[in-house]
Amino acid sequence: MPIVAIPTLREYYIDLDKVLDISSDGPSKSFAFRRLQYLEGKWNLYILLNEHQEMADSKRVPHRDFYNVRKVDTHVHHSACMNQKHLLRFIKHKMKKSPDEVVLFRDGKHLTLAEVFQSINLTAYDLSIDTLDMHAHTDSFHRFDKFNLKYNPVGESRLRTIFLKTDNDIKGRYLAEITKEVFVDLEASKYQMAEYRISIYGRSQDEWDKLAAWVVDNKLFSHNVRWLVQIPRLYDVYKSTNLVSSFDEIVRNIFKPLFEVTKDPLSHPKLHLFLQRVIGFDSVDDESKVERRTFKKFPFPTAWDFKSNPPYSYWLYYIFSNIASLNVWRKQRGFNTFVLRPHCGEAGDTDHLAAALLCCHSISHGIMLRKVPLLQYIFYLDRIGIAMSPLSNNALFLAYDKNPFLSYFKRGLNVSLSTDDPLQFAFTKEPLIEEYSVAAQIYKLSAVDMCELAKNSVLQSGFEGAVKARWLGNDFHLSGVAGNLMNKSNVPNIRMAFRNETLMEELAMYYTPAHPRHTAHQAFAPDFGPYARLTPSLSDDEHANKPNFESAFPRIFKAQLVFHRA
Repeated sequence: MPIVAIPTLREYYIDLDKVLDISSDGPSKSFAFRRLQYLEGKWNLYILLNEHQEMADSKRVPHRDFYNVRKVDTHVHHSACMNQKHLLRFIKHKMKKSPDEVVLFRDGKHLTLAEVFQSINLTAYDLSIDTLDMHAHTDSFHRFDKFNLKYNPVGESRLRTIFLKTDNDIKGRYLAEITKEVFVDLEASKYQMAEYRISIYGRSQDEWDKLAAWVVDNKLFSHNVRWLVQIPRLYDVYKSTNLVSSFDEIVRNIFKPLFEVTKDPLSHPKLHLFLQRVIGFDSVDDESKVERRTFKKFPFPTAWDFKSNPPYSYWLYYIFSNIASLNVWRKQRGFNTFVLRPHCGEAGDTDHLAAALLCCHSISHGIMLRKVPLLQYIFYLDRIGIAMSPLSNNALFLAYDKNPFLSYFKRGLNVSLSTDDPLQFAFTKEPLIEEYSVAAQIYKLSAVDMCELAKNSVLQSGFEGAVKARWLGNDFHLSGVAGNLMNKSNVPNIRMAFRNETLMEELAMYYTPAHPRHTAHQAFAPDFGPYARLTPSLSDDEHANKPNFESAFPRIFKAQLVFHRA
């Protein structure tokens, strides 16, 4: 039995339907759209009056500029964390130095690296960036299937297995060596951090031990790096190949080892060590796939033995509910806790965003919010983080000039910039700086704008409260000017005052004397609803628990308030 009261699947879908009904209501949509327009217009007026003052304030800060403020790449997939030139150089080095090393077992025999390349008629001299063909070009636009094939060097899945997998015949040693080189580059830059997403599939319960052993045995720890565990939504693939019998088996394979290691760390010692650097979970797959609601009432996981994949909202509920229960137990035992930060709103149905509204700490992408004004407005009011990757979206789903990033930023949504897949999209040794530089050129961002985005990335990240305090100041958890230390963030106080006052004015429209329990000052830590505080912050620092927008059910209340206001 869970040690905390978690909303049932039925309650969850009742809440989800309520949010969807409100977000599709005509007057509510019009009202939210006009409020968002007002926020953007207010920003334009503010920047017109204060742009020069901001620049003058930032110039008075000693030592700090955009390049030496801390910035976190909050959304980057580990198997694509290096750029293409780096991978090419590594492959060539291995072909020259270790051609006789056995790297693959295939067709009943062991193959050396030289034999693998002979089988595909390639030599080290033949290899080039064009030969690797891993950049996502125009042929990947709206073709997620073709994009996934870009993970295969030279289009060969066997090379992906050898160089970009943790579980292979060489125990992931090549990928570990590349990872260490990327760590060295990060540490050399000093001010850049990353949160790498690494996969757990749910096909078997020993996946966690294998992954933890790979990280611990290869000493893949860095002060600049934290890990997120991504869960690919591939139940239908595993079911069709008889790897699992029901969805319940996937849930148990993912979470049972985590409950075991929380109960007794000695049962999985390497996993216990690895989890200390894991800060959250992600759900990842092609969101553009059509999802039909086949059932009026969804069955429980033990009864989900069909061939079809459960919908996004169903996956998210079971990830959320297990994390929530696990977090309470881990917090009681003095261990770190986890947040849910899935891919959401990149493509597909807008009800993905409603599910994230209920269950998630923050999301990645979120470009579909542009089509749902009510949800976008609630994301603004509740300060839900959105890690955006315009270069990635430009190659896959939405042209760069049509990306809503700039309007989100102007309106005051909690947005940051991230790289997603440097291997497919980046051309330089510092892909995060590349992401910022392109955005600055296209969107005409100022140095203050980029410093604000960098600060947002730190606040959205899962780094410990003590670390954030060192980067941003001891009061980083406070809102507005009180939580801003210019010597650390290089964001002028006038900017932070504007953002906070605008938010407080919007919240004051809803938290009125008619609702005496709820005031604008309580908005960051409401104390009602079954979802409240089910996903506590990662940090052990009490300060870090205050502003992390962890409750979900109160967002339904905000949606209802907007509905009645409209």
